[in-house]
Amino acid sequence: MSNVGEDRDEADGRGNRQVAEGATETDASPAEREGGEDDRRAGAEREHLSEDVEKDDARKIVTGEARYTADYRERFPDLAEGKVIRSDVAHGYVRDVDTSEAEAMDGVYAVITPWDDVVPDEPYSSSGQSYPEPSPWDLRVLREHVRFVGDPVAAVAAEDSETADRAARKVEVEYEELEPVLDPEEATEPDAPQLFEPDDVENKQAGADYERNLESHFEGEIGDVARAFDRADDEHVVETEWETPYQSHCVPEPHTTIVHTDEDDRYHFITATQVPFHTRRQIAHLFDVPIRDVRVTKPRIGAGFGAKQEMAIEPIAFALHLAAGKPVKLEMSRREEFYALRFRHPMRMRMKTAVSEDGDVEAMDLYTLSNSGAYGTHGMTVANNVGTKPLPLYPRVPNVRFEGDVVHTNLPMGAAMRGYGAPQGHFAVESHMDEVARRLDLDPVEFRKRNAVREGDVDRSVAILKEGDRFAREIRSCGLRECIERGKDAIGYDDIDQPDEDHLHRGVGVALIAQGSGVAGKELGAAQIKMNEDGSFVLQVGGVDTGTGADTMFGQVAAEVLGCDPEDVVVVASDTDLTPFDYGAYASSTTYISGQAVKEAAEDARERILDWASRMLDEPADDLTAADGAVVSEATGERVSLKEVGYEATYGDDGREHILGKGSHSTDESPPPYGAQFVDVTVDERTGEYEINEMVFAADCGVAINPALVEGQIEGGEHMSLEFATSGGLEFDDEGNPETLGFRGYGMPRTTDHPPMETIIVETHEPTGPFGAKSIAELPTNGVPPALSNAVRDAVGVRVTSLPITAEDVKAALDERSA
Repeated sequence: MSNVGEDRDEADGRGNRQVAEGATETDASPAEREGGEDDRRAGAEREHLSEDVEKDDARKIVTGEARYTADYRERFPDLAEGKVIRSDVAHGYVRDVDTSEAEAMDGVYAVITPWDDVVPDEPYSSSGQSYPEPSPWDLRVLREHVRFVGDPVAAVAAEDSETADRAARKVEVEYEELEPVLDPEEATEPDAPQLFEPDDVENKQAGADYERNLESHFEGEIGDVARAFDRADDEHVVETEWETPYQSHCVPEPHTTIVHTDEDDRYHFITATQVPFHTRRQIAHLFDVPIRDVRVTKPRIGAGFGAKQEMAIEPIAFALHLAAGKPVKLEMSRREEFYALRFRHPMRMRMKTAVSEDGDVEAMDLYTLSNSGAYGTHGMTVANNVGTKPLPLYPRVPNVRFEGDVVHTNLPMGAAMRGYGAPQGHFAVESHMDEVARRLDLDPVEFRKRNAVREGDVDRSVAILKEGDRFAREIRSCGLRECIERGKDAIGYDDIDQPDEDHLHRGVGVALIAQGSGVAGKELGAAQIKMNEDGSFVLQVGGVDTGTGADTMFGQVAAEVLGCDPEDVVVVASDTDLTPFDYGAYASSTTYISGQAVKEAAEDARERILDWASRMLDEPADDLTAADGAVVSEATGERVSLKEVGYEATYGDDGREHILGKGSHSTDESPPPYGAQFVDVTVDERTGEYEINEMVFAADCGVAINPALVEGQIEGGEHMSLEFATSGGLEFDDEGNPETLGFRGYGMPRTTDHPPMETIIVETHEPTGPFGAKSIAELPTNGVPPALSNAVRDAVGVRVTSLPITAEDVKAALDERSA
């Protein structure tokens, strides 16, 4: 393959800061003109940054001492167990629910149906997002109009789970069945069954047309894409199609909620949620109770991955509690998790590009058709990310169009899942870019490097669906090229040995990856830190640790500011009564948003600590620094310990103060982390079977506050990405009945199936993040599908365009080429 040369620069005449015609540096972006505090710290200056501090709950988890939601049942001796009765038809109306036999059973406390007074009939969205939710209000707590197999139609509460199960089986539901529609393209046809009447939905999205089962249509353009394609030579225009399936979150801990009324007649939810404050607001609005009367406590969570960014079961649990008059625990079964809860959206995508003879991408056109399933939670916003996450990898392309349709079918609900549309989009964009390079006889890596983002670029494609340039961004930190080079070296990209057997072929694929750090303009994190008398601290933070180690990271950030050890910071997190407000754990926001709030709170407390130390040392506060558990004079070297400061402030003779610090952070920024995923594969051309020899992921997440936790996130994300690429997906019959009901049928890769992984952390400094940090959690979920497709293409010259990539697919492509 020929080499397309070095990166384009100012000498090309295109301008590395210009994206669309007429754009200038002065009007490029508010983000470009903002400055960030310079909190850069060299390695020698870091006390607790970039340290492998042990995850604070690690030992409790491995010893079984960690307490999850279901473990709190011991607090309630009169606890009732809940069970949901779900629709066994894909489309229809509930005409009657006979609860008489269930209600007559001993030990049954309540049976509720859509028509009971305790069950609200108002439409709502279960998506845990900002207010008002950017998703249609199309759900009811229990559904009279059922739209997929698994829709909740009734529920029971009983003295124990066995009784609840038996009672649920006694509930008889009579349906008027309607024809289902299972294919998103067929769903938009004029004669297709209609899932919603227009009046069924409030807060409709842009482009909605419920007569065509269309939840949303969107489009945006930079430059003039049609003109660019008209001017391009046919041999330099490439168009491809891609398809991705459902994916289950496979959370270790199923959705679980306990709800009770406390001694002050307030409603207390102990629930496995990523969004405690959103859940509090949504429950209050849906059941028409004051927010002050709702408390949501998040215990330890056995992973969320986006599945618990939904108020998926809390309303049913609450309605059962109101009907039964007892504390209620509602816990989903593994079977329910696999057919009735939430999933990654299936997508069909088309990608088209025009490339100059020199290897410059002149135009990109991406279309996505998203199957939203029966309801619209996160439908439009996930589909938006299909383009607005991967297209910014190439921000200097002058002509870009992105368009999408979000369609309802009588299949399970797509919702938030780790990566949030970006895994689907990266599969299309990065597999397509690889195919373009190969068809034009260009080196895939050098082709990408020539066109890819770099520090200083102004990216408008991230805001291609928005009005104006408010959310366009200057790229202030980008280690993508170092990720590429170090990944190439680690995988041996330039020195691949072919197997001795003629039927075996080895190849390497690469995919460039980007994500975001929170939702620009739609985030808020807050924290408060209290100093104890002995110089230790209590950090109250609304940010949610879903098992990622966020609480450990919070402690490190606070300790770095305050000059104490991380173990001297007790983290109290995610209780709506006890901690400040936070939007929750989603969109890779925890480190960047909540971590910055912690940093600001610690800085606020440090200011008061230095003020007290200034009096004690008779030194100006500006000459003092906090480090090593003390406040030290830079001029004289004299010091007072944080313990001495704490006791003096609390009990001193010349005034007293409880030292507190507060921080609150919101921003229009969302700096992207970057990565390069490499996959080394050997393919048997006789059968299509392949073996992944090694995976390498190099990541730029800014400054890694805790490298060990970063590596854990990368390896966990790669595992989820590998599953999406090779073995995930849900099966349904022609009537919409689920056929994948557990781990055995789903085929999630086990440890013994996993290829070797190498993780590389490339450090940059993001000036808008806490101590230079960006996000990491979602980034590695995006890379394996395109890198694997590219590796197979490199090995045997055929392209697999749908997931999962199976031996049968590879063999079919080889047979088609030979025909």
